[in-house]
Amino acid sequence: MATGLPDTGYLRLWHIVGRPETDTTPAIPAIIPVSKSTWWAGVRSGRYPQPTRALGARITAWRAEDIRALVESLSKGEAA
Repeated sequence: MATGLPDTGYLRLWHIVGRPETDTTPAIPAIIPVSKSTWWAGVRSGRYPQPTRALGARITAWRAEDIRALVESLSKGEAA
């Protein structure tokens, strides 16, 4: 797929909404170009997928399959 998403695995928030370049880290382009607060509002409202805590109690991540399905539905113009 053109988005460069893995087939399986987990994505952290900065993989989804992107992150600007700093002195120590390269920029990460956004898959879904929204702010973090907009993303979390969408998660609360059900527009975006719920995160999982499968990696640990203090690690929030999303299944790559869920994000891939969201990207596909958005690219088809469907409401998420």
